[in-house]
Amino acid sequence: MRVYNFAAGPSTMPLEVMEEAQRDFLDYNNTGMGICEMSHRSKPFDAIHNECISLIREMLNVPDNYSILLVQGGASTQFEAVPLNLLVKGRADYVVTGKFAKDAFNRAKKYGDVVAAASSEDKKFTYIPKVTPDMFRDDIDYVHVCYNNTIFGTHYNTLPDVGDKVLVADMSSCIMSEEIDVSKFGVIYAGAQKNLAPAGLTIVIVRNDLIGNHKDICPTMLAWKTQADKNSLFNTPPCFSIYMCCLVLRYLKKTGGIKAKAEVNRQKAKLLYDYIDSSDFYTNKVEKDSRSLMNVPFFTPNEELDALFVKESAAAGLSGLKGHREVGGLRASIYNAMTLEGVQALVDFMKKFAAEHAQ
Repeated sequence: MRVYNFAAGPSTMPLEVMEEAQRDFLDYNNTGMGICEMSHRSKPFDAIHNECISLIREMLNVPDNYSILLVQGGASTQFEAVPLNLLVKGRADYVVTGKFAKDAFNRAKKYGDVVAAASSEDKKFTYIPKVTPDMFRDDIDYVHVCYNNTIFGTHYNTLPDVGDKVLVADMSSCIMSEEIDVSKFGVIYAGAQKNLAPAGLTIVIVRNDLIGNHKDICPTMLAWKTQADKNSLFNTPPCFSIYMCCLVLRYLKKTGGIKAKAEVNRQKAKLLYDYIDSSDFYTNKVEKDSRSLMNVPFFTPNEELDALFVKESAAAGLSGLKGHREVGGLRASIYNAMTLEGVQALVDFMKKFAAEHAQ
């Protein structure tokens, strides 16, 4: 029996996509070989690779003056690739809104004059700080934000106003969940294991004028020019994850694209938040104008009930609801592939649990 998977990543994927991958695992397109054993230099994989890049460009309406890179190492590797590629003047400003935003900030400090222009750590990362162009220093190379904070359940629900500065965004846990204007960003990067593919693939979308300015100390494999010059085939790429991403993107296109998916995502989030807000048993600590559509942390009245909720929900076929260790409590990650029916099943269980354990 399949369960509803609310894990933060690797996360749930469309069943139709996994069934197609199952068919291709032993024999891809009558090649006589499985997708996992196919050379990245072969014509069949080359077609998959290029289709994946083309679909990313189409789905996100990526302008022609941007390159799309398919690389390994996860978004965490880009925490250092970003400063190594962009710190030409040696100065950058970061907005710190959670663990991964803070990690990116701390790693970037090794390579230049990097400061936190704004932070929400004063309230335990329960909000997105408002920023205005005058908050950022003159003569900086870029401003970095984490667009959706997986652990704390916050999200930029309006584009941060950085004026004429280059905006860099980690979109790992919200990529393809809503329409965005890519032209407003200098760089977007995202680990694919939340909305697009199994773990292993990282997507980097970078404006072409920002490529080729990397520091001398930048490792070859972290220089965006290395992969841009070779269409992300400088070395063996994460082939299976790219293949799976291609299938997910085909599915996304077939089911209405990002606009249609965003509407469903809003419905799912509203269903869950509305119940939490109406309940005397559960709480969500995130300020309402900063709430994520993808990650919803919540709490019962005490830690013992939190633990019992995890145990009983798993037995009921609702998996991955334990909160992150830095926050505690519970967390439902309701990425693109999570259905409205799955969120309704969660709400129904929450009602039942509350009725049984309310004091």
